[in-house]
Amino acid sequence: MRFAKLAAVTAALIGSLTACSAEDKKVTATNALAFKMKDIDGKDVDLSQYKGKVVLFVNVASKCGYTKQYEGMQALYAKYEKDGFILIGVPSNDFGEQEKGTDAQIKEFCSTNYKVTFPMLSKVVVKGDNKVPLYQYLTSKESNPKHGGEVAWNFEKFLINRKGEVVQRFKSGIEPMSDEVVKAVKAELDAK
Repeated sequence: MRFAKLAAVTAALIGSLTACSAEDKKVTATNALAFKMKDIDGKDVDLSQYKGKVVLFVNVASKCGYTKQYEGMQALYAKYEKDGFILIGVPSNDFGEQEKGTDAQIKEFCSTNYKVTFPMLSKVVVKGDNKVPLYQYLTSKESNPKHGGEVAWNFEKFLINRKGEVVQRFKSGIEPMSDEVVKAVKAELDAK
């Protein structure tokens, strides 16, 4: 009898600790630009500095079939940056271990091969239990009911409006300079 009570109390404590852990991971941010990250050089980046701009987050990898999209990403950024558009590359090694390099190696690869000038963040986790808070927010069905759900592969794209709200999501195979992406970016830029 005594063992049964002890087991019940232990189970209740473990259950409440598990609930607390899950609750601790719950993102309470009100928009996608409410997070602090590290850039590719290890410097702090407060994403709120991009409030009022249209932002496209793209999780990237250097050894992926979609890596050539860096070219279109740079072209999209160059074309609309002056209008208030920011494209942010988010390196991740979550899919097929296609981004094994260090931040310095990733930066060198992007600048040498694709002349990337858009902001790049430090390599992070974008799927699963250990994903960074930004991607918890972007993929949560609570904070992002229309476009939530786990990232499926490298080069998925989340379009954020000037208020920091997720307004579109594009799968990996959709090219950055496709009519679909360009039209969505222009619509958000025009919605001042």
